[in-house]
Amino acid sequence: MSAESETRIRKLSEGTVNRIAAGEVVERPASAVKELVENALDAGATRIDIAASSGGADLIVVEDDGHGMKAPELRLAVERHATSKLSVADGEDDLSHIATLGFRGEALPSIGAVARLCIASRTRGSEAHEIRVEGGEVRGPAPCAFLAAGQSGTRVEVRDLFFATPARLKFLKSTRSEELAILDVVKRLAMARADVAFMLTLDGRRVLALEAEANLVDGRLRRLSAIMGRDFAGNAAPVEAQRENICIGGFAGLPTYNRATSAMQYLVVNGRPVRDRLLIGAVRGAYADYLARDRHPALALFLDCDPAFVDVNVHPAKTEVRFRDSGLVRGLIVSSLKSALHEAAHRTSTTVSSEALAALRPQTGPFHGMPHAPLTTGFSEDAREYHAPLFANGEQHIAAARVEPIDDPPTDHSPLGVARAQVHENYIVAQTESGIVIVDQHAAHERIVYERMKKGLANGGVARQPLLIPEVVSLDPAEVDRIAARAEEFAQLGLVVEPFGPDAVIVREMPALLGQIDVAALLRDLADELAERGSAASLKERLDHVAATLACHTSVRSGRRLNATEMNALLREMESTPHSGQCNHGRPTYVELKLADIERLFGRR
Repeated sequence: MSAESETRIRKLSEGTVNRIAAGEVVERPASAVKELVENALDAGATRIDIAASSGGADLIVVEDDGHGMKAPELRLAVERHATSKLSVADGEDDLSHIATLGFRGEALPSIGAVARLCIASRTRGSEAHEIRVEGGEVRGPAPCAFLAAGQSGTRVEVRDLFFATPARLKFLKSTRSEELAILDVVKRLAMARADVAFMLTLDGRRVLALEAEANLVDGRLRRLSAIMGRDFAGNAAPVEAQRENICIGGFAGLPTYNRATSAMQYLVVNGRPVRDRLLIGAVRGAYADYLARDRHPALALFLDCDPAFVDVNVHPAKTEVRFRDSGLVRGLIVSSLKSALHEAAHRTSTTVSSEALAALRPQTGPFHGMPHAPLTTGFSEDAREYHAPLFANGEQHIAAARVEPIDDPPTDHSPLGVARAQVHENYIVAQTESGIVIVDQHAAHERIVYERMKKGLANGGVARQPLLIPEVVSLDPAEVDRIAARAEEFAQLGLVVEPFGPDAVIVREMPALLGQIDVAALLRDLADELAERGSAASLKERLDHVAATLACHTSVRSGRRLNATEMNALLREMESTPHSGQCNHGRPTYVELKLADIERLFGRR
């Protein structure tokens, strides 16, 4: 083999190294916005203005009123791995107690390596200076005059992002997609810092205007509502818990206020918005009893802990974290959410009644008899328009309605009122002090029966069914060890297992609720879950699923006629049953219509 054909190892040029490294930090315009806004927050800003054009590809501007930088600091700021945010312990940079959003010293030099960067800054009482970096070439710092005299702060301008790496430009999405990504980044950071004002302008359009909240107790919910939607405040339960110096707070949406995806689930750790699979799994576990698996709650949780408990140095983008004890964090999230949902009692979301009112459009045209009109049930198939039900001769009626006269008006001011009628042998109409409530009798009783079953499981343990012939399940030795270590926990749930040699376990008893089941498949699922999560949630979820199924099949059926006493008994039980505002599948069990809203439907207001 000739020397010429041998592989030659050489060092890459500094410019190439910087552009490669920049690709990890600045993946798209939204990444640059995130880094610049985090720098502003670390600098003590109380107001941050962000502007972008062409989805951030042409221009990004971030201006803040933070502490600012002097000329020598500006020069260092654009050097790789130069930062003021890491403390020093025993002569070494301390990566175990990171209390700022940034700390790697990569953002500004990475942006400068692939774009045209200009940074102008001033500390209070000093002169303003600016520095420019184009494709990695630094010019300045030099005095500048476009910051107001006496004002402290920094203005960062990024033009022609990725002009130095044109291949990256080809991977940018549409302008609209990039704008949405920028909006999402700013919303997450604004959610984490309600005490800071945020303004976002895209192509000259102001799309976000959030003033700073002085009172953080109430201000956090106002900020969340401004970001997650105005309905969130009225449909969220407060979350607050503490365990082993880990504090969690925030707000969790009611189960009936749900979404098709988990996009409205936010986690902030020590002021840092993060995306963590731990949150999704914990939320799913907490809401398992209240939502169908294809529906997701809306929530925002804020976790504060010792910086040493969490590792934020996982990825250059700093959107992922690792906890020293992930099981503790997951358990705290699940328990705090369940507690918040329990406190919400039988509340159902306000959007249920508002959607019902929106579907009721009063007839405004003249009435004409329809001699051959088919019998209608009251609502059109898509439930968007109300039609007065008609007999064939044009007389109005209530189809399949049953009214039990109740002479005494409500006297106990019960939240769900007093039953006045049963409509279509499935819906109970009750009168409250301020309006009416319509209850789905099957859905409501289903939740009541399910909660009884859960309480029985918790108080008396899970009934066991001994296997006539104990089943031996082959597993890997590591899986056997994991199962054996949790044998006592499994026994509490009705599953009795023992090691059977180094590569198998023997199953002697099963939870009676599960009935006929593939025992081997269950054990393998449990072993996999223990490896992934460190918990045995799937068995509990299976038991809960069986209990929910039994509740569905043993509760009051649709089409069953109830007398006044039975209807009122159901209402009172709903009021004393946790989570009775929704059935086991996440659907609302009742709709409340205020008298004022009803009067508006008929033009009385």
